[in-house]
Amino acid sequence: MPTQATFEGLEKLRELMSRKSSGGRWLVLTHDNPDPDAISAAAALSRLLRVVFKRRVTTAYGGIIGRAENREMVRVLGIRLSHVRHLNWKHYRHFALVDTQPTTGNNQLPDELPPTIVFDHHPIRKATRSVPFVDVRTEYGATATIVAEYLEASGLQPSRRTATALVYAIRSETQDFGREFSSADREMFDRLYPQCDTRALARIQLPRLPLSYFRTLHEALENVQSVSTLVVSHLGAVDQPDIVPEIADLLLRIEGKTWSLCTGVHGDRIYLSIRTTNPRADAGRLMRRLLGRRGKGGGHGMMAGGWIDIPDGDRQRARGLQESLGSRLAKALKKNPQRLTRVEIGPPPADGE
Repeated sequence: MPTQATFEGLEKLRELMSRKSSGGRWLVLTHDNPDPDAISAAAALSRLLRVVFKRRVTTAYGGIIGRAENREMVRVLGIRLSHVRHLNWKHYRHFALVDTQPTTGNNQLPDELPPTIVFDHHPIRKATRSVPFVDVRTEYGATATIVAEYLEASGLQPSRRTATALVYAIRSETQDFGREFSSADREMFDRLYPQCDTRALARIQLPRLPLSYFRTLHEALENVQSVSTLVVSHLGAVDQPDIVPEIADLLLRIEGKTWSLCTGVHGDRIYLSIRTTNPRADAGRLMRRLLGRRGKGGGHGMMAGGWIDIPDGDRQRARGLQESLGSRLAKALKKNPQRLTRVEIGPPPADGE
């Protein structure tokens, strides 16, 4: 069952919607380069606003949906998303942020357009506290779980497609309940799973992959560096930023490693992702320390992401900045950055060698 906080939050939403000022079209916006958690939570919130509160709603994102699984999820489930470049901000009166918060630098909402609603599971930001309606639960593993509770509390039955999207989001965000999840995530997954389309779920989880994916994977393995329990890989130009966290997740599976960092260049920015197996860590805070005022970033205890602009868009300087970020992370983890050396990943030695 939904928590008491959810029932109370739903009543606050009803009060908000009952005000005259709540009229006009809504824009539900995800973070840039949205993952399944952001996509499904935004779709579910849009359904809640549209069906329960009878509002006109557009669901949108910035950046690109690049990862094969995410593109397949949107395609197979028919999730309707608009890109912000096709929108006229003047057509919207109210804004909701999902899996992101104002002034974080990872969404396209202009600073002069304050959001009316924020749903998230990342640590709350100062700017978020002035938003009229906020539900931020850092103890939850997925924003999708929070919004799904609101659907339940409202009495709105999720469609089969919505249930499938939410199930995949919770599964992927928590890595099958192996990373940062709560009992609420597990219970919501168990309630939604019987309602989902398992054949569609299988297609989403095992999509066909372009050859460029394997080229990037090869590059990542060719550039692995390590010192102690930290493993690092710097990529050159990547087709889409969300390959960076995917590689960081993969690197963390190397035996004996408890921290991973992957960086990659997309456009005029360096994107980076940190992962750790330490449940007591604060990767989000560490990410913000690494970037300082040069970029934007944040995250959870065991995972974090961010970006930094390449000065003057000069990509020739990118590699030096990437190496510097790796060294700074090693130093922050009390490891000698001068011992950060390449790991040779090649064929096994021949018999007798």
